[in-house]
Parts: sequence; C-alpha cells; structure tokens
Amino acid sequence: MLAGVAIGGLAAEGLHAQAKPPVYYVAEIDVTNPDAYAKEYVPKAQALIKAAGGRFLAIGGAATADGGKVTAFDGDAPKRVVVQVWDSMEKIKAWRANPEYIEHRKLGEKYAKFRSFAVDGAPN
Repeated sequence: MLAGVAIGGLAAEGLHAQAKPPVYYVAEIDVTNPDAYAKEYVPKAQALIKAAGGRFLAIGGAATADGGKVTAFDGDAPKRVVVQVWDSMEKIKAWRANPEYIEHRKLGEKYAKFRSFAVDGAPN
C-alpha cells in the first residue's frame, strides 16, 4: 500500500514537471488591401495555422469581420493584431518552415506588411 502511494506521488510529480508553459506568437499586421487580404489570404492562412497546432487567442483590428477592437496604451496601435498560442517553439518553427505556408505567405505579403515574434509563456 505504501509503495503504491509513493509511486503515485512520483508519477504525479513527474507529470507536473513535464508541463511546459505554452508559447505565444504575436503578429502586428499593416493591411494595405483589406478586401484581398480577407478573401485571398486569411482563410487559408488560418487553416494552415490550425492544422499545424496553433490556436487563436485574439484577432483585433481592421481587415476582416472577425477583428475585435485594438486599444493602444503607449504609442500607436497596429492596424491589426493576431495572438496565437502554441505548445512549443518547435511547432511554430515547423509551421513557418512548411512549404505550403511559405508559398501562401507570399500572397499575404502582396496585401500586408507583417511584424511577428514569439515569446515563451511564464511558468505558473
């Protein structure tokens, strides 16, 4: 009985130790052609992100009907902001290296300028 409790405790501790905080990907997007961006770029880009394991936390600003409001506190707000959550930096890098995404991104760059970065989540 005591051995079972000890093994259970070690297993629970091991699971807790393996839990890593997620990684957040943030894109600031200056959309220059909202109609083409929304129709030609966004649907496939979102599908590729979801297929690679990304989940959307926030989509704000102009350019598509799904954009919520962006409120600036310091400096100017970007025209559009997208925040995604990923399980790891490796998954983000794999998505960005996907040839299908690379090719589709060229289309997006016809209609917008992108600034993006990823940051590790803080451990809780």
